[in-house]
Amino acid sequence: MNDNFEAYAVAVIIAFGAVTIGGLMAATIAFGERDGFLFSLGSGAAAWLAGYAIFFDRPRGYMVCLGVSVLMAVAATLVFAF
Repeated sequence: MNDNFEAYAVAVIIAFGAVTIGGLMAATIAFGERDGFLFSLGSGAAAWLAGYAIFFDRPRGYMVCLGVSVLMAVAATLVFAF
């Protein structure tokens, strides 16, 4: 396994937080779904914190933040879809 955790943290912060969640935030704002926007904002914040958990070598905190982020992204998608 590669010990370069900083590269993984940057990938999580940029790819997951900015692109995926940013698109979900834009879609929910465009259609006026305030709750979906707040869920996607929380998802982006949790993904951002997951990157810092890797920086500080906290694998359990990373898994918790990533799980929260995924759950909030699913909740935002469900609010947006229904």
